[in-house]
Amino acid sequence: MSPTTLPAGLEHGHVTFLGAGPGDPGLLTLRAVEALANADVLVAEHDVLDVVRQHARQGVAEVHTDGGPSSDPLPGTGAPQLAVVDSSSTTAGVPAVRDAAHLVMEALRGGRRVVRAVSGDPGLDAYAAEEMLACAAAGVPFEVVPGVAAAVGVPAYAGVPLRDAEGADVRFVDARTASDRCWTEVGVSDGTVVVSTTLDSVGAAAGELVSAGRKPDTPITVTVAGTTTRQRTWTATLGTVAQTLKQAKVLPSPEGGRPVIAVVGERSAAAQRDRLSWFESKPLFGWKVLVPRTKEQAASLSDQLRSYGAVPHEVPTIAVEPPRTPQQMERAVKGLVTGRYEWIAFTSVNAVKAVREKFEEYGLDARAFAGIKVAAVGEQTAKALVAFGVKPDLVPSGEQSAAGLLEDWPPYDPVFDPIDRVFLPRADIATETLVAGLIELGWEVDDVTAYRTVRASPPPAETREAIKGGGFDAVLFTSSSTVRNLVGIAGKPHNVTVIACIGPATAKTAEEHGLRVDVMAPEPSVHKLAEALADFGLRRRAAALDAGDPVTRPSERRPGARRRRTT
Repeated sequence: MSPTTLPAGLEHGHVTFLGAGPGDPGLLTLRAVEALANADVLVAEHDVLDVVRQHARQGVAEVHTDGGPSSDPLPGTGAPQLAVVDSSSTTAGVPAVRDAAHLVMEALRGGRRVVRAVSGDPGLDAYAAEEMLACAAAGVPFEVVPGVAAAVGVPAYAGVPLRDAEGADVRFVDARTASDRCWTEVGVSDGTVVVSTTLDSVGAAAGELVSAGRKPDTPITVTVAGTTTRQRTWTATLGTVAQTLKQAKVLPSPEGGRPVIAVVGERSAAAQRDRLSWFESKPLFGWKVLVPRTKEQAASLSDQLRSYGAVPHEVPTIAVEPPRTPQQMERAVKGLVTGRYEWIAFTSVNAVKAVREKFEEYGLDARAFAGIKVAAVGEQTAKALVAFGVKPDLVPSGEQSAAGLLEDWPPYDPVFDPIDRVFLPRADIATETLVAGLIELGWEVDDVTAYRTVRASPPPAETREAIKGGGFDAVLFTSSSTVRNLVGIAGKPHNVTVIACIGPATAKTAEEHGLRVDVMAPEPSVHKLAEALADFGLRRRAAALDAGDPVTRPSERRPGARRRRTT
């Protein structure tokens, strides 16, 4: 094929070779996020797609190069999506060759923008280099977006600096392709060696280094699933690492082929890892935490849990439905337009959504709020209003609740307030606290059911089994209704699961359902609840270390172990 002649249909296509990093989606660069947002097609191994797809625009086609599940056909074609599996496998006796370059060329047809995502950094991926050459030979324009290489990123997350103040040499070795000469060169060096290998080949790599001249007592750290909440790191020496992993029941393993990063050397700070292990020492590291809310409602709470090292799992316990009789809501929305109200108060994201949907039904937008003061309870409610084009005039300065809103709400003043009426769209099961408080301040309140809350459908069977079988490390209960609904749709959490409640009323409901409450928020706030759970995890970790025990998650406790209450 002539380097200056494009194959038919490839005109004006473009490829971005993108480094997806070692596993943590937060390590993607700003340029990578920008490229993903503009891509028509993603071409990647399945695990890499899991990292980058959250930044892709809706409708982007996904092409899996490792035999992962196929999605929709490529845009503009009627052909099934292409997918290839590893070259070591066969289908019907015919070898299935890994030909990502061919996939990239097919994806380019029609001038599409293709992102070819690879693990780590494209510059260290031999296959990516071949694909770049194929693009160059075909005259296809491409660019490279570097990523964090696993050999650098994983040690950083494991708390193992690769260089010290004396500036020791650092050598990088891929044990899967290293030659005898390579092992000899790193064996005679006294610098740090970063070895990319597999879990079942760590012992062999250590043996190669000893044979090449490294002392058997040279420190080594081995990290699996680096930069993810499944990360685990072991410290040993070249002579003992195989036995250390065996005693930890790491080898043999069903996942023996999983890539790992091993760092070898006297100056690799392996001895200081207890002080430098910032990632694995997070208070809730690796904890699977059940959050009984929808993804939209739990967004900021889940982000906070992730910052503590947890893996949040959202399970909605309620579903939102329109009111049975919509006439009251319709009259109230018309009253907004005709000047019936001085204030409108939103106490939830669902209330904002209900009013917005009614506005759209009547062809209205945020301009209908002109001249009306708007109050909001909670950060997420305020954000939902801003997304609608409305900036709240009043948000509680203290507690984000109805009581907190009443603390800041001005009393009705007939001199300064031309209208004395407040529109309060809310759920059918809301309490009367806000209504009573506003009336006491002199306001007339139109208390309108904007939506109904009903018990959600049961979660998938796998989730139900994890709840009842101890697969979750903790569950956060943010109200009494979440306790009742979760138990009703999924069953009672297992005895080893840490139960965290937002306040005394919720805790009482949990205890009435036979649950032992371990954590209670110091004040009724979901973020204070997450902080309290993190403090619990920190104390639990410190107690294990002081006792000389391994740090484990609650779900890893041995069956039948008695659970102690922590106050």
